[in-house]
Amino acid sequence: MIQKVIIALSLLFGSQLAMAQLEPYQEGVHYFKIGQIPADTGSETVEVTELFSYGCSHCNTFEPYLESWNESKPENVNFNRIAVAFGRKAWEMMARAYITAEMLGIEDESHIAMMDAIWKDRKQFRTVDELADFYTQFGIEKSAFLANYQSFAADSQLRKSQRDVQLFGITGTPSVVVNRKYRVTSSKNVGDFNTMLDVVDFLVAKETAAP
Repeated sequence: MIQKVIIALSLLFGSQLAMAQLEPYQEGVHYFKIGQIPADTGSETVEVTELFSYGCSHCNTFEPYLESWNESKPENVNFNRIAVAFGRKAWEMMARAYITAEMLGIEDESHIAMMDAIWKDRKQFRTVDELADFYTQFGIEKSAFLANYQSFAADSQLRKSQRDVQLFGITGTPSVVVNRKYRVTSSKNVGDFNTMLDVVDFLVAKETAAP
């Protein structure tokens, strides 16, 4: 009886090892498990989060790849962004600007425009007034932008988002987190943005198939 149990366990371990070897991407090599309890996003929904900064040139380069992926992502994927600050005042100002755009419902239309303003037009935003002027082109009153930017709700959301940055173990941008469980970033084993998004797709499929 004991011998049969040992054989069964050996077969199970062998099959699991074979399956792991067949997977194109490996934990600890191409992606990393986040040591936090994942959010309850629903059994059919997979949350994909981009961690970015408007001050990051690599994020600007990554954006067209991500936009293309976003247009063809599976229907069960809920995509969102977190603007990181990393304790930098200039980055924090831009992170708060993105949060304000979210609060006003213009983040989708203003996001690429902001990237282009900074990296194509070489626009430098030094004050909140300059930011407010920029966002008026999306049908928002300057006073409304300033009120939301300076609100308690924006303060709370900024603190929450930066806590998530720390919980996710984000040390560089762009990074992508899948279901608050896995972190993907460019590295020697993930050599380009296409591969990075392939890893994201692999993890989305893994989470979709999970019981």
